[in-house]
Amino acid sequence: MTTPTTATATPPAAPAAATTPVAALAEEAVAVIAAEDPLDDALEGCPEIVGRLADPSEEAQCALRERASLLAARAERAPVADAGEEVTRAVVVQQARAVADRLGTRLVEHTVADYQTSPVGRLLGSLPEVRPAGEEQERGHLERLAGVPEYLARAAERHRAGLAAGRLPVAERVRTAVARLDAYLADPDGDPLRAVPLGERHHAERDRLIDERVRPAFAAYRDVLARELAPRGRPQERPGLCHLPDGEEHYTTLARVHTTTDRSPKELHDVGVELLARLEEEYGRLGAQAFGGSPTAAEVRERLRSDVRLRWSGAGEMLSAARTAIARAELAAPRRFGRLPAAACVLDGRDVPGAPQAWYMPAALDGSRPGTYHANTERATERSRVLAEATTFHEAVPGHHVQLSLAQELTGLPRLRRIAWINAYIEGWGLYAERLADEMGLYSGPPARLGMLAMDSLRAARLVVDTGLHHFGWGRERAVGFLREHTVLADVEIQNETDRYIEWPGQALSYMTGRLEIQRLRSRAARELGPAFDIRAFHDLVLGHGSLPLDVLDRVVARWTTAR
Repeated sequence: MTTPTTATATPPAAPAAATTPVAALAEEAVAVIAAEDPLDDALEGCPEIVGRLADPSEEAQCALRERASLLAARAERAPVADAGEEVTRAVVVQQARAVADRLGTRLVEHTVADYQTSPVGRLLGSLPEVRPAGEEQERGHLERLAGVPEYLARAAERHRAGLAAGRLPVAERVRTAVARLDAYLADPDGDPLRAVPLGERHHAERDRLIDERVRPAFAAYRDVLARELAPRGRPQERPGLCHLPDGEEHYTTLARVHTTTDRSPKELHDVGVELLARLEEEYGRLGAQAFGGSPTAAEVRERLRSDVRLRWSGAGEMLSAARTAIARAELAAPRRFGRLPAAACVLDGRDVPGAPQAWYMPAALDGSRPGTYHANTERATERSRVLAEATTFHEAVPGHHVQLSLAQELTGLPRLRRIAWINAYIEGWGLYAERLADEMGLYSGPPARLGMLAMDSLRAARLVVDTGLHHFGWGRERAVGFLREHTVLADVEIQNETDRYIEWPGQALSYMTGRLEIQRLRSRAARELGPAFDIRAFHDLVLGHGSLPLDVLDRVVARWTTAR
């Protein structure tokens, strides 16, 4: 197993004063994003987040929502000097509106277990990953630990407000959070917060804070979940936002935030249904290559799902395959990219119950943490090996590691555009990278190419299931059944995926929406430029402007083709 290395770096200086009105607005947007979630992975290394946790209180979130809305309005009116400033202004508007929209959906009131969006997930998932660089950041980490009790107390108050307003959590998700906290509290010596490396002078203070403040605060929060929320939680038959006050409006808002489009939930649902139908023929063709005969699509999926010979023998084999795939992709990447990141991708394997099969964590801006591909080794022998290569290409090379590392290297752009997290662009590229890897000849054989197809099915199914839960009112078992029929995920992954959609509504819509748009823009550029089209130049263009809303990416590509 390869684990992240820890570099010693000087904490970054405060950003230089902005020189134009648009640049100043971009810096304000960074501050707004940092106020919403100082534990955002993309912000690691920014001075604004040192020592800070989010404030989930009603008062603080209302004030931040107003601040974000005013920022978006000011940005819309700001003059621009050139095309670059026009792009920056558009990113400011989108990012500020996204903060305001997310806060307006009040997810904090009923989100309790998700690894990315709940109080438990944010604290126990993100805080152990922090790698403080220098005295200031180490003191800041201690300040964060000291702030955990107030953070959890305010989160508990928001949960109570949600109960009073009828915004109830799903009871089973509450029980999941309680179980995670019980496991955490039962192992004080193995507390993951003790793993954060600090200088010797701060070790004792860290452990004192964990023992005297942090762990008692988690215990108190656990009791609120168990005694107050669980008995009043929604059943598994009503997990979607549409069952909550203003839920349909909130879901439409979140669909817009995560896709950066105005497509309705029904339109997105229909796209997913159509894509799944189109994939059937490809399953049969690739299945015949992999297994022989003339299997139906359903037979291929059942083989991929149930054949124990297609599962890992253990975590070691899983990580070895990921390491080999990354190396193969790094060797081939110069044929499709004119510019590649300076730093290699680090691989880290760990057992994380309830988390997805893999994820990528970008490098800290100050160099204190490298860009890392995390492979979830939980119940490794129950997971399918055929999905591994597509997942690796998505998360590492040519996917998120290339995309996000290059963005961080764009030092000539405003900081906002180097760190903005726009799901449709970021996850759209990750999914595009899976098919690009096929063009590059990176898959080891027909079974691995079937894994690519299976991941396509998953992202198409996400369009159907996410909208099914939150717009059409599906129960959890219907969502699970749909994923069983149309994907090849192991049951452990299907359960985790479904719970993720329940508590992170709209995020799952971003993958296929973004992929389809990048493919559309590539086809349009190739058609317009003809023999002059250069795939390396196109990829450098798409990755050379930082994270962009899809309509802005469209304009950037259109300008490029016109100029050539």
